[in-house]
Amino acid sequence: MSAPLPEISVNGVPLPPQALLREAQNHPAGDPSEALRGAARALVLRELLLQEARREGIDSPPEADDQGRLETEEDALVRGLLEEKVRVEPPDEASCRRYFDKNRGRFRGADIFEARHILLPAAAEDVEARLAAETLAKSLIAELERRPGSFAALAEAHSACPSRAQGGHLGQLTRGQTVPEFETFLCNLEEGQLCPVPVSTRYGIHVLRLERKHLGAELPFEAVRERVAAYLEAVLWNKAVAHYLRQLAARSRVEGIDLEGLERP
Repeated sequence: MSAPLPEISVNGVPLPPQALLREAQNHPAGDPSEALRGAARALVLRELLLQEARREGIDSPPEADDQGRLETEEDALVRGLLEEKVRVEPPDEASCRRYFDKNRGRFRGADIFEARHILLPAAAEDVEARLAAETLAKSLIAELERRPGSFAALAEAHSACPSRAQGGHLGQLTRGQTVPEFETFLCNLEEGQLCPVPVSTRYGIHVLRLERKHLGAELPFEAVRERVAAYLEAVLWNKAVAHYLRQLAARSRVEGIDLEGLERP
């Protein structure tokens, strides 16, 4: 039997249990009660902002995003309130340079990977086909360990990918160009290394070898100055929003939940 939902209110306005259950879907957690706590906290903060926006008489018509999706009226109210009440100064040049100098490793050109593969197709729901493809992949890996120069011939004979015509070559790849389950193996291989296990993806089972890896060069400050400034401004804005929420919570009556951790709104 599930535990009863908590009775939560903000300045006497109760949060509907149905809204709490809906919002919990946006807070995945191993423990359902943890998901409910996250949902309750989010709804309380939203209600605080909505009540304050109405009290302040905020007039903020809904706007469309770059994909043409229109805000809800409540989203527009929250945005309008924060635009009016939360302002931060853009970071200066010295602050941006300090952050860049301490985090140079974050600002590099794209890593480039050159790889070969053999695709043995098998639908994700076809257990028998997946097992057969995995068995074949293991035998191909064993053959390649004995005869590394046979990759092109084996790709031509077994691969379902058009790359078989190029000996299994996938060309130059960067992060995000392949499915995550493939990329995880690709990015962790050493140059010239044959992946010792079959790689399973939604498309089937792969035999994979990384031919070459070109690590992206560090970018100069001038190339990333706007990116650094945008990041630091977002950090400052988040801190300012958290401070504003603490002020709202301090002068409000919130019952049924402890609003600890408002440093991360």
